[in-house]
Amino acid sequence: MRVQIKRIYEASAETDGYRVYVDRLWARGVRKEDAHLDLWLKDIAPSNELRKWFAHDPEKWEVFKTRYKAELDANTDAVQQLLALIETHDTV
Repeated sequence: MRVQIKRIYEASAETDGYRVYVDRLWARGVRKEDAHLDLWLKDIAPSNELRKWFAHDPEKWEVFKTRYKAELDANTDAVQQLLALIETHDTV
């Protein structure tokens, strides 16, 4: 079992394995059919409220991590879904 992290803007490759997109919003300029995804798992991404609060501000990173972990702890269904995919596929 292996997990790879890759930006949606990077080209897909045969070695990618099962491709899961983790974001609430679709990436600008990327056509869904060109992304070659197996699953778009919106529910495990940070909430819209948390994402907007963070606003990619490096000074908020430590608080963001804590708040996002709390969201994941409260979102057991999505976390279990991702963990099951990781256990089922060689590469996610």
